[in-house]
Amino acid sequence: MTTDASPDGRDADHDADDVEGDAGGPTLTVDELAARAGVTVRTVRFYGTRGLLPPPVIGPRRVGHYGREHLARLALIEELQQQGMTLAAIERYVQQLPAGLSAHDLAIHRAVVASWAPDLVERVTWEELRRRAGRALSDDDVERLAAMDVVRRDGDACLVDLGLLRLGVGLLDVPLSQEAILASRKVLIEHSRAAAHELSQLFRGEVARRDAQDVRSLSAHMQPLVVQALLTAFQRSLKEELRGWASEVGGAS
Repeated sequence: MTTDASPDGRDADHDADDVEGDAGGPTLTVDELAARAGVTVRTVRFYGTRGLLPPPVIGPRRVGHYGREHLARLALIEELQQQGMTLAAIERYVQQLPAGLSAHDLAIHRAVVASWAPDLVERVTWEELRRRAGRALSDDDVERLAAMDVVRRDGDACLVDLGLLRLGVGLLDVPLSQEAILASRKVLIEHSRAAAHELSQLFRGEVARRDAQDVRSLSAHMQPLVVQALLTAFQRSLKEELRGWASEVGGAS
């Protein structure tokens, strides 16, 4: 799946100036986007020609700039590929997405898709780990990933949890201490397990009064629906908390 045609027909490779994206962060050149996503530049351009990625914003010197939404879309495409979807099926999936989805919205879609993926730990070389991470990893970065149970050393290679790799790499850039990240992970695990247990008990009581056909139907639909409901509810609750936090900080300044 490669082609030399860019989404806008231009060569947007190298010396881009930093500009501000729609979310206030620096945008990426096509090289930087490909590196962050762990794909090739030709793959990024190919996805653009198939309509899987929106065109870049053209900046100074007619260089294309990509943002967080592009990175989130590439992550979603990768997740769909890991689920075994063909390119045609992925195109249909993306075409059905509502217009104007933010990077956060796309991350929720990816999380719902990922909820169907089996736990997958793979033994890879350190070079392959860095390639899949889409960025250079220092020894400190690797230690932080190990502390988050994303990677484990295994002789001259490592065992990597592919379901957690992108999340772990993303957390490397979050301005939080390792202790805070690990404490957050503990909170999320404890509360998600409690929610899963209570929901399981609720559904089990409902299923006990139904026939086998209904049980199979409920089992097939429960996981993605519950995951999406939890993600949406959590995202909205977190927005409210952060909005209140920002108001307190603004009022104190």
